[in-house]
Amino acid sequence: MFFSKNKKTRALLIGISLAVSASFVVAGCGNKQQAQQQGVQVKAMQVLQQDAPLTSEFAGQIVGKDEVKVQSKVSGNIVEKYVKGGEYVQAGQPLYKIDSRQYESAVLQAQANLAQSEATLSNAETDLSRYQQLLNSQAIAEQTVATQQANVNAYGAAAAANEALLHKAQQDLDDTLICAPLSGQLGVDDVAVGTFAAAGNTSLVTIGSSNPVYAQFSISEAEFLKFKKIQQMQSGSSDSAIHASLRLSDGTIYPLDGKIVQTDRALAQNTGTLTIKALFQNPNGLLLPGMFARVRLTGETVPNAILVPQRAIQQVLDKTFVMVVGSDGKSEARTVVLGPQVGSYYIVKSGLSASDTVIVEGLSSLTEGKDLHVTMVTPEEMGFSFDEDTTPFDTMTSSDANSGNN
Repeated sequence: MFFSKNKKTRALLIGISLAVSASFVVAGCGNKQQAQQQGVQVKAMQVLQQDAPLTSEFAGQIVGKDEVKVQSKVSGNIVEKYVKGGEYVQAGQPLYKIDSRQYESAVLQAQANLAQSEATLSNAETDLSRYQQLLNSQAIAEQTVATQQANVNAYGAAAAANEALLHKAQQDLDDTLICAPLSGQLGVDDVAVGTFAAAGNTSLVTIGSSNPVYAQFSISEAEFLKFKKIQQMQSGSSDSAIHASLRLSDGTIYPLDGKIVQTDRALAQNTGTLTIKALFQNPNGLLLPGMFARVRLTGETVPNAILVPQRAIQQVLDKTFVMVVGSDGKSEARTVVLGPQVGSYYIVKSGLSASDTVIVEGLSSLTEGKDLHVTMVTPEEMGFSFDEDTTPFDTMTSSDANSGNN
């Protein structure tokens, strides 16, 4: 009886286990079939076709348009300082005062010498006038008059020399007050009161204009020839200049465009590059001399270019391809030939048409021939632009990966 009862119980348990296993198998097959019907989750967008401006970037540095080191024209100790480093000053504004006592004495001495020479000249001219009257009455020799005339000329020259010395002494005295040669911002290399300033040797402070400023950069010979060709091709249009813009070190684009204003006369012998300066307005003082930036030149435009997002491009060995949504709703690989990069896009020379739809997200595990569940997106939604791609590369969710695995 005991063994018979156990056999019945065991048979019942086996039956229950088989039923549960069958239900799991049926459920698993249902989920798989449902996933296959839904397809792999991807995001896709229509291929763009429009005029594409080509941009070249060069490493550059901001330099002041006008920058000078202020030096004194006379020597002496600095006794007064009217400014502080970093201040904005106007042209002609006093900056420093040099001890002027010796120069004041020099002016007084020059004035005395001039007065003495003028008095001597005046006496000589009086004697000459009297001698000429005596000569008319034949009461004096002609040689005496000639000698006196020579004396007057000499005394006149001496007076003129002393007048020049007085003028020089007055200039030196005036130069003890050092004024700003131009309007701009002072550097923080300003010297302190008590410093001895040697004429034409000691730099007291650096001053430079802050608006506008130059962005200085270098280009190769080939790049120079390319831009010259662009300028010649566009010389008949109203917008013939090559546009210049700046990308700052934090990645932001400077809001004001510039223009090329200076080009060096020759290539640098050691680097083979040509130095160019682009002028940028700087009303808010954001651009500081010495700051590094990327100079972006835009001039060439590719008409009706086929554009595909950079993140849609895949490479295997020496082949470049993209995944597109086929007419049957399945993934299809297309081999493409790429041209230059324009912001978030590549120009496609061959392999795609404007009617194609390229997959831009969900590519990590996607292979050709897969059924797709497509969500159409716009370039704005994905952060694509002609400046740069502002979103991470292929942010595929875990659900995408699971769908691809199934």
